[in-house]
Amino acid sequence: MASFNEPEWQVRAASPHCEGCGKAFADGESLTSRLSMEPGAGYMRRDLCSACAPQAPGEAVSAWRTVYHQPPPVEEPLKKETAESLLRHLIESKDDTKLSAIFVLAVMLERKRLLIERDVQILENGHRRRIYEHRGTGETFVIVDPRLRLDDLEAVQTEVVALLGGGAASPAATGGEAAPGTAPAGVPADPPGTPPAAD
Repeated sequence: MASFNEPEWQVRAASPHCEGCGKAFADGESLTSRLSMEPGAGYMRRDLCSACAPQAPGEAVSAWRTVYHQPPPVEEPLKKETAESLLRHLIESKDDTKLSAIFVLAVMLERKRLLIERDVQILENGHRRRIYEHRGTGETFVIVDPRLRLDDLEAVQTEVVALLGGGAASPAATGGEAAPGTAPAGVPADPPGTPPAAD
């Protein structure tokens, strides 16, 4: 099982400037994001303008085209926990017992079109690494898919709803009930090699 001792569960913010030439990105400017593994530092994200991207040195774990968005103004803290704030809190907690809940929250936010899946990679241990990008802030979320079984999902759904301050889990919490022998609604079941989702 994946754990926080592995450099898998991370959030990387988008840079406000090109890491090649230093030019500040304009709101709405197209750029290339590259994710690489740095010894001792874990995942490192580099955002590059159109001119610098083709000249970027080294190999990338993943790379994709995206658009820079100016960070939204700071808002008052929410009184009620949201799926996004809970996801961030659980990732920061580094609690291995919450890994399944983190994955379900990420899928919920993908269904709400707040997160965009940019890449899916198969790890040596059989898990899938899913790389998401936040549609509003441009942050990168690196999350391992724990490959939940149908008989595990109900308990995780109930845990997530409870953490969000709701009542009992319902089909609407994750998009509906699963048909016998199929993956639950909202939980990806794509085969290895699935291409990144389109923006």
